[in-house]
Amino acid sequence: MKKGVKKLLSVVLAAVMILSPAATVFAEGESDSGTAADAAAQTDGGTGTDTGAGTDAQAQTDAQAQTDTGTAEPLDRETERQNGYAMIPDTNNLTGWPAGPQTYGHAAIVMDMNSGAIVYGKNINEKRYPASITKLLTALVALGNSSLTDQVTITEDSISCLTRGDAHIGMQPGEIISMEDALYALLLASANEVAHAIAETVGKEMGGDYNTFIQAMNDKAQELGCTNSHWVNPNGLHDDQHYTTAHDMALIAAAVYQYDEFRKITQTMSYTIGPTNLVNESRTFQQKHMMLASWDEDYYEYATGGKTGYTDKSRTTLVTMADNGELELAAVVLYDFGADAYADTRAMFEYAFNNFSKVMLKDQEKPEEIASYSDEDAYVLLPAGVSFSALKKNITVKDASQGSGTVTYTYEGQNVGSADVVLASDYVTSVTGKTDPDTAAQSEKEDQGFPLWAKILIGCAAGVVVVFAALTGFLLYRRQKRRRMRRRRKQRRRSQTRSRSHQRRR
Repeated sequence: MKKGVKKLLSVVLAAVMILSPAATVFAEGESDSGTAADAAAQTDGGTGTDTGAGTDAQAQTDAQAQTDTGTAEPLDRETERQNGYAMIPDTNNLTGWPAGPQTYGHAAIVMDMNSGAIVYGKNINEKRYPASITKLLTALVALGNSSLTDQVTITEDSISCLTRGDAHIGMQPGEIISMEDALYALLLASANEVAHAIAETVGKEMGGDYNTFIQAMNDKAQELGCTNSHWVNPNGLHDDQHYTTAHDMALIAAAVYQYDEFRKITQTMSYTIGPTNLVNESRTFQQKHMMLASWDEDYYEYATGGKTGYTDKSRTTLVTMADNGELELAAVVLYDFGADAYADTRAMFEYAFNNFSKVMLKDQEKPEEIASYSDEDAYVLLPAGVSFSALKKNITVKDASQGSGTVTYTYEGQNVGSADVVLASDYVTSVTGKTDPDTAAQSEKEDQGFPLWAKILIGCAAGVVVVFAALTGFLLYRRQKRRRMRRRRKQRRRSQTRSRSHQRRR
């Protein structure tokens, strides 16, 4: 009975989506404020849940909020906004570090995507709700466990996870699209039902189900070094147990940015999904991250990717990647306020690009623990007021048998860059108690080169040779001994004959 009711509700909801105006179908949703600036900046709004962007629906929402609450809501929001601005970035407390911009977002970070160096930080390890920037991790797991030609089927569960106001593209149960189309819908339209379907599809490809995918999200985050994140769904719809940090999101952003497919999708301004097995019409949606849109006032020339997010409890969340030809950076703001997220991100990028430069590790005195750097172009990021000699290093052994490891340089506890290294053999021995890595590895290879049966055969052959040599020696010895005995007998006979002859002559 419950299953039948669930199926009926899914069908009704799908019908409502199909019959809704285009602005609703493509998730033109709500923002968190009553200002035009927020309407322009917000891309994933919602009342307690995550939705897409829009200005028309936003205006209606803001008008309704003003009518229902008067000035209370804007004042509450403004108080939070100013409280965020009053928070001093943690990196401003570093000796000799250039003062970074104040931001309205309550947590923020700028991290170099190649070295992991953190150049700007504000409450970077504070737990916050991510909203739709969750979909960056969803894309990361999907890209690592599927191909773009895989088929993604929309299920009833994909639809039933939605509530009024959630971002969607009007998919129906049983509708099939390619993984490529699904990823565009995920990252551009922030389609929540598609995110759920991706998790179901990839989870099956991994030998499990939807829950397998969710576990893979948590496993991947942990693998990347995330320490304060927990993921319970693939779309970011609000759940008290679904949270992350600015630093963890920067690590995820750096990882997904390595995929060519991701960079292509996130830099696309408009995309169309053609007719499917159930729907004859095409679906077209646009880029919602305005720092990537050349026609928008918030466009940033160095922006190369990103994702937007919003729920009532997360406020505005934003991840942005930027490349000025010298540095590739990821910026994250959490619990921000509409268009402030764009202004905050721009200010952080300009601060980073203008104040930090690469210090090549190969040009510095190499620590005795390190034999060589795996990447000759490895570097740390430092401002003009900090010298390399002021840094502390932390070395981690990754594989003692190969002598591989990682060195992380810090300044007053702040990560300024990491690099893979080949460790000195003496250091590996002192830390692990194991022998020289090269010798150990070579011995292991030589030992692995002969299977057990070959070793037994060689041993037997050697034994036969030894026995044969011993037997041959023994036989030669006996032969020589007999010859000596014969000679002695002959000599005795000759001696006796001579003696008799002499006696006769007498």
